Amino acid sequence: MRVNSLQMHRASHFRQIALDERPDLRAAPEAIQQAQTNHKLAIANGSTDPTWGTSCSYNPAFNNNFGRYTLGTSVSIPLRVFDRNQGEKQRTLIDIRRNQQLTDATRAQVFSDVDSAYAQVKSSVALLKPYKAKYNGQALRVRDIVTYSWEHGGASLMDFLNAQSDFRAVQLAYVQLIGSYLTAAGQLNLAVGREVIQ
Repeated sequence: MRVNSLQMHRASHFRQIALDERPDLRAAPEAIQQAQTNHKLAIANGSTDPTWGTSCSYNPAFNNNFGRYTLGTSVSIPLRVFDRNQGEKQRTLIDIRRNQQLTDATRAQVFSDVDSAYAQVKSSVALLKPYKAKYNGQALRVRDIVTYSWEHGGASLMDFLNAQSDFRAVQLAYVQLIGSYLTAAGQLNLAVGREVIQ
């Protein structure tokens, strides 16, 4: 159990790692970029372009001996009365805003996940420290003293059984706290997007 790595870092450090590592956050800018590209395409599809044309023909003219060949050019500029693509332009603008809001919501959710997992790990560590530093040793000493007393006739069988039961209860609580710490560490690793606590 490596608690030292947690003490060296704050929640902001884990938030930054999550911003760099979480695949859902890395995909969000790509979705915004795709929506912006779709909007540019909608604008391009809605624009009108002049049409250029040339023609060349061979038509004999009976009244003009030199009028057999004709050459012509044309320019057509459409007048836009109604933009048929305005709905698509608005839809893509809405899609850009929606993707930006989804990115903000995803970022807020990631920060919430990291913060709650970090708080759970810190809480588990705070509960584990007294067990590791004090309660396990006290329970072991009490059990050994009562066992010694019982073996030499200084304590009753009930005292001996109570000391054994109390020792096992402290050990069980300690193991359960280790389990909750490991679960919280796993949640923090999942929220961050990579293994930061082993």
